[in-house]
Formats: sequence, structure tokens, C-alpha cells
Amino acid sequence: MADATPEFTSDTSRAADDAQAQRLETRKKWMMRLGLAVLVIGAIYGLWYVLVGRHQVSTDNAYVNAESAQVTPLISAQATEVLVSDTQAVKRGAILVKLDPTNARIAIAQAEADLAEARRKFRQTVATSSALAAQVEARGADIGQARAQLAAAQADFDKARVDLRRREALAPNGAVSGEELTSARKAYAAAQAALQQARAGVTTAQATRGAAEGQLASNEALVRGSTVDSDPAVLVAKAKLDNARLDLERTIIRAPIDGVVTRRQVQVGQRVAQGTPIMSIVPISQVYVDANFKERQLRYVRVGMPATLTSDLYGGDVVYHGKVVGFSAGTGSSMALIPAQNATGNWIKVVQRLPVRIALDPKELAAHPLRVGLSMEAEIDLSGE
Repeated sequence: MADATPEFTSDTSRAADDAQAQRLETRKKWMMRLGLAVLVIGAIYGLWYVLVGRHQVSTDNAYVNAESAQVTPLISAQATEVLVSDTQAVKRGAILVKLDPTNARIAIAQAEADLAEARRKFRQTVATSSALAAQVEARGADIGQARAQLAAAQADFDKARVDLRRREALAPNGAVSGEELTSARKAYAAAQAALQQARAGVTTAQATRGAAEGQLASNEALVRGSTVDSDPAVLVAKAKLDNARLDLERTIIRAPIDGVVTRRQVQVGQRVAQGTPIMSIVPISQVYVDANFKERQLRYVRVGMPATLTSDLYGGDVVYHGKVVGFSAGTGSSMALIPAQNATGNWIKVVQRLPVRIALDPKELAAHPLRVGLSMEAEIDLSGE
């Protein structure tokens, strides 16, 4: 028994050495296989990069966006009906909200009355022109009459003057009494006064006719070249009536575009103010993607290059196709509400990202709709447009 123990120990040690060697050999084989796999993967990646990768840039910092339409009332009134709710799809022209039309209808009635009044005044002005023309003719007749009276007064004056001179010539001889001479002088003075009065009457008649002609010209200036429909006052009244009718139409608020209602902020009975947003409409059929690429990735990116995108909503099975349509005017940090200030002593360079807008295929959007704010993965093909 004492002799068997060393032999058993020697066999055990030899078996352990053989197992250790086998494990080392197995590990070596696996390390060689792993190294070979790494080399193969590296070669495949290098081949992919040479053939494909260097012609593409990608980012997962991309989000769906859209040009939303804000719905704002153009008049102030109380909401009597709200016909849509959030998440509801609407077509362009669909009725969204109805406002109380009472004030608008009163304004239309007032505007119609003002228009009728303006037309009545124009017709009155035209009629006044006819009356003033008749007055001008009448004043002309007055001038003729005044001139006839002036001629008669002139004849009476001439006769009285001749009679006075004759009697004054005979007075020294006593052929004419003093009373008769006095009467002749009174007659001469009366004839002279009548002559002056007749002359004043002609002047007055001429002035009256001039005033009538001025009134006629002034009145004609109001209607010359105008009709009852083209008179300026009538046109102003028409414009007010059109504005009142437009306000009545604006009591019905319609959808400006096709899309989905969001952020509805109006309730029945609420008085909405002119210009205050009451809801938004997102045109989901016209959404686009803003992809934020690192500045170094954009060296060869140009407008018109094709792009492929996937959404977390549908996964990699749904691929969207689009093209680059533009670049933002500034990086995201520069367009922030409070831009970063890098003029400090402890400045550290941070890689900036520039938003790139990518338009999507409308047919693919119709088949798989997207919503604003969803995450996307974008890849731009640099090999061609």
C-alpha cells in the first residue's frame, strides 16, 4: 500500500497537466476564432464604409415638424357653438366655431340705412342743381327788369333836367314863378334819386345772379361725373355695408387647411377676442423632418440630396423617402432663447448641430401618417441628387 501512493499521485498530476493543456489549447482556438471574426467584421465594415458608409451621413436627432395654422377670430363675439374637439380631423372650409351674429346683423341694418341715405342725398343734390339753374335764369330776368327800370329812370331824369334848365333860364325875366321853379328843382332831385336807385337795382340784380351762379357751380361740382352708384358718399356707405356683411360672415369660423385640431382653447358661451388664438390645425399630410446633424457631417450635404428615414412609431419596417430642401440659418444653440456665451476663460469646444429640413413623400405619409414631435432617424445619401 505504501508503494501505490506515489504512483497514484503521479498519475493524478499528469491528468491535471493534460487537462490544463487541453484548456489552453481550447482557449487558444477560441481566441484565434475570435480574432478571425474581428478581422472578418473589420474587413466587412471597411468594405461597407468604402462602398457605402462614406457616401452617407446619419443622425437619430431628428423630429417631425409641420407648418401649423393658428385659428384666430377676426371679430370679438360670444361663441354659440363649438363643433370640433382636439384630435379631430377636419377638411379645409369645415365649420369650427359659430359666433353670436346679433351685433353683425345690427351693423348691416345700420349700413344699409346709411347707404339709402347717401343715395337720397345724391338725388337731392341733383334736384338742387335744377332748382339753382332755374334761379340763375330768374336772376337774369331780374337784371333785365332792373335795366328797364334804369332806362325809365334815366329818361325821367333827363326830362327833369331839361325842365329845370328851361325854368332857370326864364326865371330872371320873371316868366316863371318861384313856386314853379321850386317844383322843377324837386322833380329834378327826385328823378336823380330814382336814377341812382335804378342803377343800384341793376347792380343788386347782377350780384344776385352771380351768387346764384356760384351756388349752381358749387352744387354741380358735387355731382359732376358721378352717378347714384359712383358718388363718393355712396361708395363710402357701400364699403361700410360690405364690411358689415364681412363681419357677419366672420361669425362662422372655418378651417383654413386640412389637418388635425389641436390646442383648442374655446368653449361655448366664451367671449373670444379679435386676434386671440382659439385652436391650431396641424396639416399631418404635409409634415416634414428637421434633422439635427453635426457640423462636420454637413461638409458634402447639398439641397436636393435623397434621404431615407425611419420612425420609432413604426420601426424599421417602414422606411420613408425624402430629400433635403434647406438648411437652418443658425445652429440650435444660436437660435435658443438665451444663446450660449463662449467668451469665457473656461471655454470648452462643443460640437454644434445644424437643423436640416427634409421633405417627405406625400404618398408614404398618407400610408403611414406621422405626428408632430415624433422621433426619426435620418440618413442622407451623399452619392447623388
